[in-house]
Amino acid sequence: MAAKRRKKPQPTKIQPKRARNLSPGTVAYTGKKTTTVTELDIIDYSKEHYQRFETNNIQEAFNYEDSTNITWINVNGLSNTDDIVTLGTHFELHPLIQEDIVSTYQRPKIDEYEEYLFIVFKMLHYDNEQLTTEHISLVMGKDYVLTFQEAEGDVFGDLRERLEHGKGRIRGLGSDYLMFAIMDAVVDNYFTVIEFLSNKVEILEDKLFDDKDDENITEEIQELKKEILKIRKAVIPLREVINRLEKIDTTLIEERTNKYIRDLYDHIIQVNESVEIYRDMIWGLMDMYMTTISNKMNEVMKVLTIMASIFIPLTFMAGIYGMNFDHMPELHFRYGYYYLWGAMILVFLGLLWYFKRKKWL
Repeated sequence: MAAKRRKKPQPTKIQPKRARNLSPGTVAYTGKKTTTVTELDIIDYSKEHYQRFETNNIQEAFNYEDSTNITWINVNGLSNTDDIVTLGTHFELHPLIQEDIVSTYQRPKIDEYEEYLFIVFKMLHYDNEQLTTEHISLVMGKDYVLTFQEAEGDVFGDLRERLEHGKGRIRGLGSDYLMFAIMDAVVDNYFTVIEFLSNKVEILEDKLFDDKDDENITEEIQELKKEILKIRKAVIPLREVINRLEKIDTTLIEERTNKYIRDLYDHIIQVNESVEIYRDMIWGLMDMYMTTISNKMNEVMKVLTIMASIFIPLTFMAGIYGMNFDHMPELHFRYGYYYLWGAMILVFLGLLWYFKRKKWL
């Protein structure tokens, strides 16, 4: 009886999005930054009023629903999905939005609803020279802005200081300008990330032209490739988001804010161009490294070839006079041994002169 064929094991596929067969709208955190408590940083302000406090109680955020001021509620921690659902239900956020808030795989995008706008983007920063990507969600309503981030720590320190001390025009404008200011802080930080990446590229280029061999240089190039891919995944889709935000037709964004959004679009264009430039540079580093290795190998081969070319005629002459025939003409010359050495030295010097004349040495 023929033996049964064993089936080849199928490779396990990484299934993003609904890998666990969850229905659309199911709020399930997909990130790695778990927190035990959801923290809220609430700022309520107007031109003459400013109030800020932090709390772990989601219910306290509901007290600002009927406020005539602008309210910014920043949520730190997405792993406690029950708190996200409670807050989202109170502000009547669509279940799909609640799902995207805690789904860290979600690419930057913008969704328009009648009462609010929903925007997803990525916050980038270097932590101990390691690039860190954090999922940020933003909901902008008529007089409020909700932001959701995975963990404590962000790039909004200067923005909070401007709100506290009333610097600039932000306290006198609406929630649409606050939305712009939050996104502008993230985009401005992209320039800092690009500058740090630029320094890493320059240091690596110096290593490539250094005579000292570095065994880890290929690993460093691969790490840079991974970093630039992470940056591109965050920056390129955000360009589309801001472009659509500029052209969107909604009463939530005032006309005077559109000019700031256009300026933000110019900034993200600059970031995109810088990312593409450094992407090409990083991709060229490996070619540069392989070219350097090839040049060093060519130098070694040139030296070995010259040495072989010099000793080939000398070996030929030594081989001729090393044969043990009885009737060799020069075999019984009294000074034959010295004549042979002299001839070999002349050949050696002549070849050296010829190679130097050809600039091979």
